[in-house]
Amino acid sequence: AGVHRQVLLTTVGWFVGYFLTKRTEYIHAKLDRELFEYVRQHPEDFKKAEKKRMGELLENFYPVR
Repeated sequence: AGVHRQVLLTTVGWFVGYFLTKRTEYIHAKLDRELFEYVRQHPEDFKKAEKKRMGELLENFYPVR
């Protein structure tokens, strides 16, 4: 294949990738916006968890000799 074909296919591939990336970002942003709006409208379904201390999260340490 000639160099001109490689340049052409590289350019086409770059543009396709660019627009697919933009579309993917748009779809994810739209989904995020819908989910955040749902969480904002239904706070009773998403209650804040109580804060735990670090000692409550970790298991007790027993040294092995």
